[in-house]
Amino acid sequence: MKTTLAAAALLIAGLSTAFVARDIETTLLRETTVDSLGACQGASNQNGRIFLYGDREVGMIREFKWEQDSLVYINKEYKLTQNGQDVIGHPTGIAYNGSDKVFIGNSIRLNKEGTQWKAVIYQVNWPGLQRTGTLDGNLISTIDDDACIQGTRPEYVKYNNKWYVATADYGDKGNEVRLYDPEKLAHCSKTSEPGVLFKKFTCTPWVQNVHWVAKKGILILIQNQIEGRKWRFTYVDFKKSVDAGTMQVIKQVDINSRMDELEGFTFINDSKGIAVTSSRKNNVNVTNTQW
Repeated sequence: MKTTLAAAALLIAGLSTAFVARDIETTLLRETTVDSLGACQGASNQNGRIFLYGDREVGMIREFKWEQDSLVYINKEYKLTQNGQDVIGHPTGIAYNGSDKVFIGNSIRLNKEGTQWKAVIYQVNWPGLQRTGTLDGNLISTIDDDACIQGTRPEYVKYNNKWYVATADYGDKGNEVRLYDPEKLAHCSKTSEPGVLFKKFTCTPWVQNVHWVAKKGILILIQNQIEGRKWRFTYVDFKKSVDAGTMQVIKQVDINSRMDELEGFTFINDSKGIAVTSSRKNNVNVTNTQW
């Protein structure tokens, strides 16, 4: 009996490093509809301005401010085009930290069935894009994210006090969160080049986006529970995950009242957030997270 109990204790101890329950709860407060986004793909909070991006007739970004508990459009729209041609047609992430280079992800459908995709990361002149409204003169470099398994969704994160660009896969197997060195990323043509990939860790399927919570050292995986459907927020201990090579889950929160495709998320403040979906209705939603 003692041997059995000891073995069980060791098993529990081992599992606790991979899944450490903590009292984190995310709830849906309010559903709203924001037009002119196409299928909304994500949200980025930059110094109090909220950028929602989607794949309308072309890839585009719209800028909002948070006012009296609501998003207010400030009549600023940025088309991800060059010479009038759609370039970033399916934007899947904006890596912005306020001081380093800005990268935007793109997923390109290679066949009509949607079973083959190409992932591309673009380095952009972000102030220039905001000033002129297009990528003309503001597209710095184009990077083939061939180190990915399926898709790219860049987001700045910090590991051991150094900034990296994190991204993740959407598929149903072999999923990873990868960390790219931003300086090497800015000067490469593909992510498989030596030194671009810093570290990686395995994760569960259907990651649509990732969101970095700097104050807590937590990376949130913005996921679907099944392919293209149902909401899931997975809170992982970022440093432990990188060190272990596999995701170390703090808490997984499923919101089963919504059956549509959760695409992206950002916090407005320490508790209130914006969750976006690709739906035509109720595509921009206010959430509350209790830590």
